Amino acid sequence: MDFNVQYDVAVVGGGIAGVAAAIQSARSGKKTVLIEKTILLGGLATSGLIYVYLPLCDGNGHQTTFGICEELIHNSLIYGPGDIPENWRNEKNAPELKRFICRFSPASFMLSMEELLLDAGVDLWLDTLACAVETKDAKMTAVIVENESGRGRIKARCFIDASGSSILARRAGVPCLPEDNFLSLWAIMYALGKESELGQNLAFEIHTGAALSTPGTIWLRKDLSEKLFPEARTDQELLEMLTYRGLSGKKVSRFVQDTHRLLRESLKIEYASGRSDRTRYFPLKLPLMPQFRKTYCIDGDYVLADNQNNRHFEDSIGMLPDWRKSGPVWEIPFRTLYTRRMGGLLAAGRCTAASGDAWEITRVIPSAAMTGQVAGLAAAMSIDQGKEPWELDISDLQNRLRKLGFKLHLGEIDL
Repeated sequence: MDFNVQYDVAVVGGGIAGVAAAIQSARSGKKTVLIEKTILLGGLATSGLIYVYLPLCDGNGHQTTFGICEELIHNSLIYGPGDIPENWRNEKNAPELKRFICRFSPASFMLSMEELLLDAGVDLWLDTLACAVETKDAKMTAVIVENESGRGRIKARCFIDASGSSILARRAGVPCLPEDNFLSLWAIMYALGKESELGQNLAFEIHTGAALSTPGTIWLRKDLSEKLFPEARTDQELLEMLTYRGLSGKKVSRFVQDTHRLLRESLKIEYASGRSDRTRYFPLKLPLMPQFRKTYCIDGDYVLADNQNNRHFEDSIGMLPDWRKSGPVWEIPFRTLYTRRMGGLLAAGRCTAASGDAWEITRVIPSAAMTGQVAGLAAAMSIDQGKEPWELDISDLQNRLRKLGFKLHLGEIDL
């Protein structure tokens, strides 16, 4: 090894979940490192250009999600445009854009998040790839990383997998649950004469192959599907071609190339129609990461499942709304953040245990921020008390979360 270093808490993945986890760990007094394989923070929300901070309310005036999650929604607007609807508390059955929500500039949010991390005293390791892990007696002890300094070992007393694909858990041999993805692209375009949340002459071009929440529904424009997949004879064949199962190096490369081909064909159609040309409408910013929504989550001690909204969990560590419609609210069990198969490890964000429709709730920004903060706090408590996450007194954890502003059960927000 070219280097060996020691931390209290090591967080892998600099997306929203990792940022929240690292901030809370550092604020809890722990020497914390955040390891990110790119040079930019925010993950899918920023590098991935999914620039919508989805709702923190149920659409009926009840705020559901608090803490660093609420701190970050305001933080996203410090250096760029965007607004939170002023009247969201008075709405009933509100449409998405009238809820506690905002759209932000991805680059602006990157800058403000980095500032928060530095203010908290987090040690940022950017351009650093987590390659492998070391374990002893079913407990994670180190992550092996590579960067310009070579290959080295980062030891820690507790690890948080906020990678978005459960990379730490998978490298350690922890069972994980896979999910399908569909062809999807969000890109920032120069569009002469257009105006968007990002300013004048800017627009987003968005293509989704199939509905993420109802996988049997094809959304891809017919003219594009005929260009890209002329061999598809039925909707079922087309759906299969739009689907990416599992994760591998080749599949990531194929997905990215397919999204680029999708945009090229869209531009060809636009230019051929005479509606625009290459000087009035063209790409300014492509995503810097594959825009997969779901890949792998841990097979946790509890796996959140379909139709478990508006249900009480004794070990709830916070609540999340359904971002797709007003009404449903989910209590999130602490057991979804760990598995007893591996000590010294917590999951955050998209890595937390969920399946089916429940994964639609846990894969988005509010969930990432909330579970990230909980993981950061639980990691600090585990270190202080010399316990594994599952050995913590859940009442103690919940009381500490309440002191941080959390509401944990439906009754606490009058539901």
